[in-house]
Amino acid sequence: MLKVPPLSLYIHFPWCIKKCPYCDFNSHTLRSDLPETAYINALLEDVNQQLPKVFHRPISSIFMGGGTPSLFSPEAISYLLDELNKRLDFSTDIEITLEANPGTVEFQRFAAYRTLGINRLSLGIQSFSDPQLKALGRIHDGQEARNAVLAAKAAGFSNINLDLMHGLPNQSVQAGLDDLKTAIALVPSHISWYQLTIEPNTAFSTKPPTLPHEDTLWELQEQGNWQLEKNGYRQYEISAYSQHAYRCLHNRHYWEFADYLGIGAGAHSKLSDENNQIIVRSWKHKHPKDYLAKKNNFVGDERPILAQELAFEFMLNALRLHYPVPVQLFEERTGLAFSILLKPLEAAEKLALLTVHNDTFCLTERGKRFYNDLVALFLT
Repeated sequence: MLKVPPLSLYIHFPWCIKKCPYCDFNSHTLRSDLPETAYINALLEDVNQQLPKVFHRPISSIFMGGGTPSLFSPEAISYLLDELNKRLDFSTDIEITLEANPGTVEFQRFAAYRTLGINRLSLGIQSFSDPQLKALGRIHDGQEARNAVLAAKAAGFSNINLDLMHGLPNQSVQAGLDDLKTAIALVPSHISWYQLTIEPNTAFSTKPPTLPHEDTLWELQEQGNWQLEKNGYRQYEISAYSQHAYRCLHNRHYWEFADYLGIGAGAHSKLSDENNQIIVRSWKHKHPKDYLAKKNNFVGDERPILAQELAFEFMLNALRLHYPVPVQLFEERTGLAFSILLKPLEAAEKLALLTVHNDTFCLTERGKRFYNDLVALFLT
């Protein structure tokens, strides 16, 4: 039986100062004045149109992502959060995350953001190496990255995530570890440490850089995991490491197949309908100009997730987790009987990719390395 899961809110801010060559997110270079007021008003109207679908459901977390949300002034973010709080039921212990970049102008706003109730800051560091930052098309340097972390702490943020890439162009194991050690030395509460991949329709896909050999990538991953573990960062997802009690609630909701309402250009939603026993995905008009023009209906399209897709979609997310996932969670989040997974689970156990124990299933070390092979077992 499908049960209504926790609900999060994702807010997309689609503009950046400069589009990075590896980025396949819905982000656009800001070529004129930021349409701050118009966009904030559009976000609020977007919520107004979605209210009947989420009425009286508490919001457990808010994630403001992009793009670069910190291009928006504290006054604009304050107005947005105040108006959202009037329309939606914020949980008393709500997690509110803002993504920001280490540019000098942005981190001067950190103290103001903290006073608004934003209690988690996610900084797009990517690397502390100046040559690598230049190769990645970033507009900050290594010192600005360090300064941003210090500024966030001085502003009162205790929950700080650093986004850090590895497997960068021509990067050696030692260079990758040096980057990671620099991040650890700054003592953030959370580190998102993920491998650079070349995505379609990016500048890097047109002119790909030389990436490290697979053996180098694996050695860097193993040694990096050891460094993180040694310094108190526990891996709870493929690319997420946290100190005690600082796991990202918002991202856990994605991986545990909870619900999320997305507002903003190109934002996606997944909402469960307990009465009709269906789950519906929808997405907003992608280009900011189209989104701002569609004031009567921001939804680009929507469709229910088909029954034959549900098991795979759940497992695609849940198998990223590095802790046991209850069988009951699968049944409540999909409305399907767990018995439909028995054959692929048995096949995965025989390949030592996961274990099933005490009504839970969990990734093995081998499963972490061959995640794509594991997920493929559930495609049918």
